[in-house]
Amino acid sequence: MVREFAYKGYSVEQLQKMSMDEFIKLLPSRQRRSLRKGLTDTQKKLLERVRKHKRLGVNKPIRTHARDMVILPEMVGLTIAVHNGKEFVPVEILPEMIGHRLGEFAMTNKRVVHGRPGVGATKSSMYVPLK
Repeated sequence: MVREFAYKGYSVEQLQKMSMDEFIKLLPSRQRRSLRKGLTDTQKKLLERVRKHKRLGVNKPIRTHARDMVILPEMVGLTIAVHNGKEFVPVEILPEMIGHRLGEFAMTNKRVVHGRPGVGATKSSMYVPLK
């Protein structure tokens, strides 16, 4: 039996039918406060593009720098390319992401993978065979 996703007891369809004010009441305090203060210009532009893509049925990713945008129910199913400081990372918006911020899913730093020591790196590397 597959379990259907619910956010605070509401299904995704119910969340999408809610008004913005009703949905904001369900969010944690930090997200609730940022949405009540109002959206920034870049966040407004992103929300307009999301609504336009939903209306037209476009399948192309939406590119944005708004890492601090709270993921809303109307964004579910879209791909949003979030800038991580170097490139745009495509993020597929799933129902489980509702209430989080876009920047949480586009990491800004990569894991450091060190290679082998080079010639002259240390005294001990002097005896490391060169391939």
